Amino acid sequence: MFRTRTRTASRPLKTVAALGIVGLFAVGCTSNEPDTENAAASGPAKAASDNDAPGDKVVIGFSGPAADHGWLGAINSAAQAEAKKYSDVEFKVAEGTNDASLQISQIETFINDKVDAIVLLPTDGAALTEVATKAMNAGIQVVNVDREFSSPFAARTTVLGDNYGMGVSAGTYACKLVKDKSLTNPVIAEIAGIDALPLTQDRSKGFADALKACGQNVDNRVSAQFTPESGEKEASNLLQAAKKIDIIWNHDDDQGIGVMQAFENANRNEFAFIGGAGSSNAMQWIKEGKMEATVIYPPTQAADGVRLARLLVQQKGLSDLVQVEVPRRIVLNAPVVNKDNVEKYLPLGFKS
Repeated sequence: MFRTRTRTASRPLKTVAALGIVGLFAVGCTSNEPDTENAAASGPAKAASDNDAPGDKVVIGFSGPAADHGWLGAINSAAQAEAKKYSDVEFKVAEGTNDASLQISQIETFINDKVDAIVLLPTDGAALTEVATKAMNAGIQVVNVDREFSSPFAARTTVLGDNYGMGVSAGTYACKLVKDKSLTNPVIAEIAGIDALPLTQDRSKGFADALKACGQNVDNRVSAQFTPESGEKEASNLLQAAKKIDIIWNHDDDQGIGVMQAFENANRNEFAFIGGAGSSNAMQWIKEGKMEATVIYPPTQAADGVRLARLLVQQKGLSDLVQVEVPRRIVLNAPVVNKDNVEKYLPLGFKS
């Protein structure tokens, strides 16, 4: 997947390269000739390269969120597990927090410790921009994860999930269900996350845009709080308001635990249920036939950030690109998981 650069280069300080978007498939780059026989057991295929061989020592500081949500916990654990794979990586982990002031202090400590790189999922991108820029100016490679800084000078590269793409994937799959089931005037419902958040707005817009492309629209919509409790409450309200539903998309598999409970309480199962994020619960429900599909929001983003931070410090690049530098911006794919490919994605499922 990666290859070593043949020329040397000093660490960039405030140089801003042209922004490019590279879609990667869940974890890393895929091989041109995947091992289809073992794909289901091993998860998405990954190409091997000499970049995995031990190189110069790299000290990486990691600051992530408090693990108060299944996906956030998976972000932290995946980053630490990835770092352990490399004998040339020394990984310094700050305590997970949702306090921007505390996270700023953590980054200040990493700067004072003179780490080589920092992988940072900020509790607030704008609030952490100044200290991240300070780290970059100190010659530290900063990898921004999931929540973007407000300045391009604050990070060498940014790894993102695709919230709009999640909505598009869910809506496109809903359109397929309408066609495959020959549904006439289907009733389509949406259980969103926190409406005030841009990520929720992006997911809803993507869903609406994809439905519009096949002549459909959202007939009933409620918003929850990304928690099981709120999911159960809002799903109950939805079911009371809509006596017939053909398709439901729920933005988040953590709140999906409550959503599923509401379905059971109401004894309603006439609809195709699509989830979001890719929890272990959702994948098990898919296997059991209780759920139609879920859309991945990769919990590997920080793990990918760790790999990229190591490459940046060791002055290596991506072998599947003609350009030998690590890209400035990477947006991960939002694939749909259903009964046909659930075994392939099961290793990426996180505990809610």
